[in-house]
Amino acid sequence: MDLTFYDVKPIPKYILEKIKRKDLQLHKEQDGHTRFYAYLVKWKDELVKVTVAVKCKYSQWYCKQVAVHSVHGDNCLVKDMAFHYIAGHRVGWYEEGLYFDKKWYEGCGWGWSDNPKAFDPYAPIVNMGLFKKFPQYKYSMADGYGYVDIIQYLALYEKYPHMELIVKLGLRWYACSVQLLKLTAKDKKFCKWLAKNKEVINSKLFYVGTIIKAYKKNMPLEEVQKFEKAKKELVRDYSYSRIKDVVGKEIDRFLKYKLDKNISVSNYADYIMACRNLGLDLTLDKNKYPHDFAYWHDVRIDQYKTQKALMEEKERQKLAQEFAVVVDKYMPLQLIQGDGFVCIIAKSQDELVNEGKALHHCVGSMNYNRRMLREESLIFFVRKADDVDTPLATIEYSLEKKKVLQCYGSHNSTPNEDIMKYVNKTWLPYANKNLKRLQTAA
Repeated sequence: MDLTFYDVKPIPKYILEKIKRKDLQLHKEQDGHTRFYAYLVKWKDELVKVTVAVKCKYSQWYCKQVAVHSVHGDNCLVKDMAFHYIAGHRVGWYEEGLYFDKKWYEGCGWGWSDNPKAFDPYAPIVNMGLFKKFPQYKYSMADGYGYVDIIQYLALYEKYPHMELIVKLGLRWYACSVQLLKLTAKDKKFCKWLAKNKEVINSKLFYVGTIIKAYKKNMPLEEVQKFEKAKKELVRDYSYSRIKDVVGKEIDRFLKYKLDKNISVSNYADYIMACRNLGLDLTLDKNKYPHDFAYWHDVRIDQYKTQKALMEEKERQKLAQEFAVVVDKYMPLQLIQGDGFVCIIAKSQDELVNEGKALHHCVGSMNYNRRMLREESLIFFVRKADDVDTPLATIEYSLEKKKVLQCYGSHNSTPNEDIMKYVNKTWLPYANKNLKRLQTAA
């Protein structure tokens, strides 16, 4: 039954008294916060739950209906209430004269929502026994369930009448688990197993998946719970993304291996990374699950580091050779003497790094070497003619534009007037002249 606002009746006086007594019992200080209660009522042969909001302000006690839910309804009625996923439920009290500003969600009467759960706040029910007046719910054990979402409980009970068994066994935490309800409906052995293990199940809050797996595999609940907990932690672990393609569908096997060997996911991920780079076949168990993980982890990491060092050395030598070719090509752009300064070309990546460290700028760390290798720009160092080992300024020179792109001294400062005059008036014309000769000769 879908509800309409025509069905909403005022709160009965005896219910109002029950709510007030309950509120005074739970909130003796009447601190002014909004709280919720609910009562059951019969509408058109249907059990309906009405949620009310309560507030105490200016020494006055206020109570009003804010939501209505029915067992068979696909929607719910809402009034003067909003739901925010972060802030929770909010109730407006403008019509009661408690506030001067009207909220966007109040003052429009009853409306409906197709998301009943969003407007079903925690609310103790003050007349729980009413459900027993409905013959179909007489044996539902809804009062033994002990939680406030009786509407959800009874809706499930109509689909799975045997759910009363779970409540009778004292397993009320699991009464609304559809997985357990479906299994109890088709498997009598499972019902007997639940009865046999009810004390163990009640001793801890086990995952539903743990209960089902322990039954089907005939394993101790504690052991399965430990395994399932480890599985959830594994999936949330950042390093899992690095091994997911290797572990694949063998997550249970991997977890058993991890627990047996007492290894961390990050260590295993590092081991797998090393194996990949070494070109090992990770479909083979001897590589994927080595018997002595600690030993083979260290071996593969050392092999990978050695391989990486050799590759880096080869790359370094290759870059050095390419760098030398560029330097040799543009050596004529150097100016050895002039106005007491010299301008020399950077001859290696190491020289760029040392220059950057000495002058505290980024010439050694921002791919200037790659720009030189691509012949986009060249790096030159300005020194005093009588002290060529002490850095003064660094120049980035564009081969295409034939101009100085940057010229900086220590900490990216502008060099003094003498240096800038030398760079712009003496060296730059000299470099452009020689670059033109090189291009003409080419």
